[in-house]
Amino acid sequence: MASLEDIKTIGVIGAGQMGNGIAHVIALADYDVRLLDVSAEALDKALGLIGKNMDRQVKKDLITEQQKAAALARITTGTEYSFLSDCDLVIEAATENEETKKQIFKALCPVLGPEAIIATNTSSISVTRLASYTDRPSKFMGMHFMNPVPLMKLVELIRGIATDEPTYRTIHELTKKLGKDTASAEDFPAFIVNRILLPMINEAIYTLYEGVGNVRSIDDAMRLGANHPMGPLQLADFIGLDTCLSIMHVLHDGLADTKYRPCPLLVKYVEAGWLGRKVGRGFYDYSGDEPVPTR
Repeated sequence: MASLEDIKTIGVIGAGQMGNGIAHVIALADYDVRLLDVSAEALDKALGLIGKNMDRQVKKDLITEQQKAAALARITTGTEYSFLSDCDLVIEAATENEETKKQIFKALCPVLGPEAIIATNTSSISVTRLASYTDRPSKFMGMHFMNPVPLMKLVELIRGIATDEPTYRTIHELTKKLGKDTASAEDFPAFIVNRILLPMINEAIYTLYEGVGNVRSIDDAMRLGANHPMGPLQLADFIGLDTCLSIMHVLHDGLADTKYRPCPLLVKYVEAGWLGRKVGRGFYDYSGDEPVPTR
């Protein structure tokens, strides 16, 4: 059985917002990182972003230039699954789509050693069901990092029904070594954080949809009245409206309760391709110096 001492090389699948953040913190914790994506362009962009984010940490005296250089040197990139063959742990951080994740696990398992652990960064999908797409359900679990990964302290740990105790213990110890705190969640739709957070965001969108308040008034009300660091519509843009919609669908389908029905306005924004900050437009337009509400 793998233990923390056996973990030397960690693979990360997906070089997007979450994947590059996960690679960033793992490399700073002295692990070799294999960052995989289907797009070489996405990998180049990810390495550039990791370097910029580490530069910010250097300026804030959180890390040294030497630590930054050493961490960047530990990250290698590739576009073929065989690139991950020597990994002791692989963390899947692809888009929040079950079919996409299923295909990833089907391609990944044949190249891994029998003792390698697989973790998924899913924020809502059944870990038990995802594990069933692999050849090692006992060595599979959820490891849900928060965005932005280098700044946020929490990692939700979710066991599937088949996850064994050594796997859980190894991932728990690794998470601590990465400088993160843990919250253990049962394998129910959206786990803890998004089970609470996304219905609040969805309700804020309903509040906009029904004309109770405009974008700024809704966000200001929750920032100034509830002491939230950012308003729920701004947060939705930061998460990605497509991701918000996917999680609401998981909640609605998994719990069969109408209170989780995605707001039609959220659906409309996603249909329009207004997905938030990552595309420059969501509930706010990010093309200028300051975000401006789009409604």
